[in-house]
Formats: sequence, structure tokens, C-alpha cells
Amino acid sequence: MSAPDPEYAVVIPTLGRPCLNRVLAALAEGDGPWPARVILVDDRPPHDPRPLPVEVPAELAALIEIVPGCGRGPAAARNTGWRRAPEPWIAFLDDDVVPGPHWRRALAADLAAAGGGTGGVQARISVPLPPGRRPTDWERSTAGLATASWITADLVYRRSALLDAGGFDERFPRAFREDADLALRVLAAGWDLTVGERRTAHPVRPAGPWASVRAQAGNADDVLMARLHGRDWRRRARAPRGRFPAHAAVTAAGAAALVALGTGRRRAALMSGALWLAGTAEFAAARIRPGPRTGPELWRMVLTSAAIPPVAVGHWALGLARHRGVTPQPVFKSDISGNSPGHG
Repeated sequence: MSAPDPEYAVVIPTLGRPCLNRVLAALAEGDGPWPARVILVDDRPPHDPRPLPVEVPAELAALIEIVPGCGRGPAAARNTGWRRAPEPWIAFLDDDVVPGPHWRRALAADLAAAGGGTGGVQARISVPLPPGRRPTDWERSTAGLATASWITADLVYRRSALLDAGGFDERFPRAFREDADLALRVLAAGWDLTVGERRTAHPVRPAGPWASVRAQAGNADDVLMARLHGRDWRRRARAPRGRFPAHAAVTAAGAAALVALGTGRRRAALMSGALWLAGTAEFAAARIRPGPRTGPELWRMVLTSAAIPPVAVGHWALGLARHRGVTPQPVFKSDISGNSPGHG
């Protein structure tokens, strides 16, 4: 006698981008057990009176629930979604991914293989890059998602694990680090996290020329991660350190050059300015070398390489101010018998 199909819900936070239609179309294709519900959390600002722009496939029409997220970010939107779903498994998808063929069947196999202590199962993420040329800096950055741990682009959590960990921390306002923070708390509660066999693509979304500069806002979230999980959080979350120490050094050199120039110390200004120029040139070269090296890309790398270090340090300083006094919160297990490790 075969085991019953796993019960699960799908939660998708969305801003109503056209790519949402692609996610739903992929969910409707293939075979495998249907979710009990698909919750679309409309995270546009609450004053937006327009209906959520979405084309729902006929196969999913009876399963779709649209709930307001009030524009508070993906962590809050996911909490809104999973707390409305009583199913034992909650599959989180981003609205810009493409679940692979037969995704429902593959998800069912991943859940069937999950042990009683498994709190979450991540999909295998791929990032399609354009053929025939080298990827741009932005495309290479997105490609890093293919090797990232515990990203909620496609990650299914056991509902009782979410209860044990308290859900997503809504102090993370961006799609950055909120998933790593939850994973560390789920692990601290005694659950295991594994990687399944289902596959999902994460296409590179269009981005403006200053996208890499805007992305430096995540440095404030890194401060919060250190406050919550200690200095070694990167090792436990498998998150590379990146170039922030170099950004801090380059920014310090630039600031010292300006101060020295303003106080009439020309020699010191020249020395500090040379250090700033050398650090900025090294950073730009490191970004230009593996890329397509087209004219627009070259100019974009030069300009943004000068802007990124001080912007990164500025967001880090804002994070220090915003999150001072934050202390790690204890993780409490739920009282749901039979679903948490240690309940027998």
C-alpha cells in the first residue's frame, strides 16, 4: 500500500510583476499532487487600489488565495502567508522563479524522503545565463544564488519547524538574509535542513545601471545577523564575507584624503588619494575582467566601483545605529506533538 501524498501549501510573496504568471503556469504543468492552496501575498503598498495583476491558470483557479501583505517586505509577507495555511508543509516560492517540469511530483518525492527531524528541504537552483558571451557583473551576482544555502526562492519548511523558530524575522525588510536568519533559528531548534532533488530556475531579472549600488543596503542586514547570531554567523550560514573589509579601507582612504585636503595637508591628501584610487581601480578591474567588456559595461563598472565602497560603509553604519541593543532571541519549540524532534 503506497503512502498518502504529502499535504502542502504554496506561499508566494509578490509585487505583481509579470513573472508571477510564469510561476503559476509552471505550477499548473506536469503531474504530482496538487497543493491544498496557493497563497499569493500581495505585498504592494496598501494604498494601491488596483487588483493584483495576475493570470491564474484554470487548473489553479480553485486553489488561489490572494491576501494583502501591506508592503512590509518579503519576510512579513511570507509570515502572513504561512500563518493562513494549516497544512504540515509550506512551500515558499519567489515570484520570479520558474519551477522545473513535474515540480509537484518532484516536491512530493522530496517530502516523502524527508525524515521526522527534517525541518526544511531546499530545491536545487539554477541561474540561466545568456549564451554566446560572458555574463555581466549583475548576471554573475545573480548566478551566486545557484550555490547559496537555504534561500527561499524555492524552499519547503515543515510548519511545526516554522512555529518552533517563530517564523521569519520581520526586521529584515529586504529579500536578503531573512532566509539565512530563519535557517539558523530552525537549526538551533533541533531540526535538520536538507537539499532535495526538485529543480527550479531563477532567471536574471532586469536591473538598472545602479542596481549593484542599491544592493549595498544589505550591509545593514549583515549587522543585524551579527547581533542575532554572533560573529561566526557567516560560517554557520555558509555566507561568504565578500569585499566589505576592502570597501571599508578604500572609504577610509578617500575620507582621509578629503580631510587632509580640507586642512591644507597636501602631501597627506596625495598619499591618501593615491590609496583610494588604487583600491577603486583594483575593485573596478576585478569586476571588469570576467565580464563582457562592452563600452556600456565598462563605464558602469567604473562609476559603480567608485560609489559602492562608501555606500556599503554608510549602510553598515546605519545598521549599527538601527540595531544597537538587539540581542539574540531564544528559540522555543512548539507544543505540537509528533512533529518536532524530541517529541518521540
